[in-house]
Amino acid sequence: MPQIEASLAERLGYAADTRLLIVNCDDFGSSHAANSAILRALDHGVATSATLMVPCPWARDAVRRAEGRDVGVHLTLTCEYPGYRWRSLTGAKSLHDDDGFMPATVEAVYARADPSEAFEECKAQIVQAMDWGLQPTHLDSHMGTVQIDPRFFDIYLGLAEAFDLPLRMVSEKQDVQLGLQGRERASSRGLLFNDHFVSPWPRDTREVIDERIPHLKPGVSEIYAHPVEDGPELRAYDPDHPDIRANDAIVLTDPAVAQFMDAAGVVRIGWRPLRDLQRAERGR
Repeated sequence: MPQIEASLAERLGYAADTRLLIVNCDDFGSSHAANSAILRALDHGVATSATLMVPCPWARDAVRRAEGRDVGVHLTLTCEYPGYRWRSLTGAKSLHDDDGFMPATVEAVYARADPSEAFEECKAQIVQAMDWGLQPTHLDSHMGTVQIDPRFFDIYLGLAEAFDLPLRMVSEKQDVQLGLQGRERASSRGLLFNDHFVSPWPRDTREVIDERIPHLKPGVSEIYAHPVEDGPELRAYDPDHPDIRANDAIVLTDPAVAQFMDAAGVVRIGWRPLRDLQRAERGR
């Protein structure tokens, strides 16, 4: 009989029916308030990893304060806030809007960006993070920009392979809808990714946790949030969604949430075990 391939959970050293959960904090480095909230969620809450927005002004502070923690790179080609803007690292013209900043929307990126320049920018973000001393655990994408368009998904896979990093993958259902064959293509390159994906935005993260966590399937799931300390900084730069971000900071550090996850029988892990397994399996 043909041998059945071991599941990702089994390859990580768990039983096949184990429900593993990565709780990722997006937008690390986007502000001082985000950095403080994310570090608190990692050290005293349920968060198990974070992803760094390298072009943002507070990214260097995030790396300085994040030593030893599970941090990946949040590949960034957009800048969505009306009065708080940043530019690319490479300065490529196609990656900026008429005001000279990264575009505010994913659609604007797709309309303007030269994919080759986007590749070089994303590569520069990873290299810059590493030059600062970060040892990235994984890759994901700010606003999903390099995950949902075929031209940019090629960038995503190429960089994951080049730097030998696992990557966040959309759900199986969305992968089929996008028609990218992303999971199949990533697997064929020896890249690891989450089996399942829970996306709360823009709903209340606690409500989504209550609904989805008890019913997670076996394997590795990821849920993300955007914790930011409430206050003048947050309210100034994100006038559209400050309550979501402030609420995430509360939810991810609420002891009741940790107790709820434990009672549901899920095991929280970071991305580091996936990175180390991927490199071991690929012989790196």
